[in-house]
Amino acid sequence: MNAAQIPDDVEFIKIAEVRRITGMSTSTIYERMLDKTFPKQVKLGPRSVAWIKSEVQAWAKERISAARPG
Repeated sequence: MNAAQIPDDVEFIKIAEVRRITGMSTSTIYERMLDKTFPKQVKLGPRSVAWIKSEVQAWAKERISAARPG
């Protein structure tokens, strides 16, 4: 993804908010990132990472759609 494809209203969220949205534990989030079934984090600094809120919300909506077909 290049800079032109990134929306202007990007919102970063930390792991606590990711856990709240998904209901998953930190270890499960990282396991799913490794197997490419969950959005990757963005490195913000040497010791800081965050997720893009819209990507986490899209992931959650996909789970709801899969659980409630039709």
